[in-house]
Parts: sequence; structure tokens; C-alpha cells
Amino acid sequence: MNAPEVRELHSTEEFEAVSRLYADIWGTPADQGPMSAEVMRALSHAGNYVAGAYADGRLVGASVAFFGEPLGTTLHSHITGALPGHGAGLALKLHQRQWALIRGLKRITWTYDPLIRRNAHFNLTKLGARPEEYLRSFYGAMDDAINGGDESDRVLAAWDLSAPPPAPGDRGIPRPAGAAHAVRGGAGRPELAATDAEFVLIDLPDDIEALRRTDPAAAQAWRHAVRAGLGDLLAEGGRVVGLHDRRSYVIRRRPRTTPAPTPAPTTPAPTRSTP
Repeated sequence: MNAPEVRELHSTEEFEAVSRLYADIWGTPADQGPMSAEVMRALSHAGNYVAGAYADGRLVGASVAFFGEPLGTTLHSHITGALPGHGAGLALKLHQRQWALIRGLKRITWTYDPLIRRNAHFNLTKLGARPEEYLRSFYGAMDDAINGGDESDRVLAAWDLSAPPPAPGDRGIPRPAGAAHAVRGGAGRPELAATDAEFVLIDLPDDIEALRRTDPAAAQAWRHAVRAGLGDLLAEGGRVVGLHDRRSYVIRRRPRTTPAPTPAPTTPAPTRSTP
């Protein structure tokens, strides 16, 4: 399979095609997609990133990004959508990376649903990005075909453009010695456990999108479990070091500092007066 051709977009017709593609991917009416052609037109004209991926002349993916904080260092990738089977998602990210490097930027950030295993694998293992912040119900309730009315928790992922890319075929990181589960996949439902291990594992469901349709209560249980496990660890300064077995986030806790012992009070030496 040949990699799709990726290029920046500039015309109204191109932006309208992207808007229709996004509506198809997200399962919304054509006029209610996640981004309008008018917004893409404005962002592109202001010097931001709007690109499409084409396979045999057909639009199969697109990405929209804009400059973010800290200014001069960061590009925020707001939305990327791609049809399966073309490799468009990876091609768009690599094109976006080169676009950012040419402009002297140092990192690209984006948000994604931490419950979707394939996205976690793509972001962490294939690209080498790392989650930095857990964002609870970031967009409010979303009732499209992908989100299915679930709460829109997201993690903010950051891609360090100076870091070497992962090796092709990388399957993730091995399980660290002494790692323990805070969230483990059970019989369709997550099981939570308290642990003070240095390395903590957060399992993900097999297919959260299907679970939202077939068992909404189980999907909600997964949302709340990962929110409590991953969200709390990130808030406490923990760092996601990778994904194990395409299923488990591996988080390293922030080292606990032991306060220095308080020195014992000293008794001053007696003074002697001279007559």
C-alpha cells in the first residue's frame, strides 16, 4: 500500500470536502460536522495548518491545527480524521511534524479519548507522544457516532519533536518490575485496586465504542475507573512512560520526598562570669 499524498489545503472547495469527510467519520449530518469549512478557511488564511491526505485522488483524511501556548514553540492539533485502510492518520501526523519543524516549533499537542485503545497505541507507541494532563468532560456530552453520548473526558498528549521517533514495529514497553494494577480489566467491568507501587498499570477496555452501544453502564464504569486511576495519578505529578501490550498505560509515580528530620534542640553551654 502506497502512502497517501498529503498537502496543505487553501480553497473553499477543499475545505468543504474536508467538512463532509469529518461529518461522515463522526456520523453527523453533513451540516453539523465537527468543523465547518468557514472555520478552516479562517485558520488557513491566518497561517495555521490545514492539510488533506489523498489516495488515488480521493480525500481519505484531513487534519486541522493552530498555534498554541507557549507561542513560538507549540502547535495544537485540534482535529484529525481518517478513513481506515489507507495509512492516512500516520501520513498526516508525519506531514504535520515536518510542517512544525520548518517553523521552528518544538512540540505538537492534541487531545484524545484515553479509553480508545487504538488511539492510545497510535499516539504513545507509533508516534512517541505522552499524556500530560487529564481533562474531565472537556467538550461536554457528545452524541455523535463515535462518542455515543459518553462524557468527553480527554487527555492532553504532547509530542516532543526533538525526541527520536519510535522504531518501526515497536510494540510498546515491557511491564516494569514491581508494577501493580490500579485499574484491571475484569469480566466486562473494570476492577479498581489501591496500590502504592512506583509503576502503576491502568488497563483499557477491548472496544469502548462497541461497549457504549451494547452496555452503556459498563462503558460508564470504565470511564469513571480510568478517570480515577489515570486522572488522579497525572494530577499528582505522575508520568506516563508508555503503553504495555496495547492495553495498559504505565505510569510512574512522582517520587515522594521524605522531610528532613528536625534537629534535636541543643542546650546552650553555661556561661561563667568573671568577678
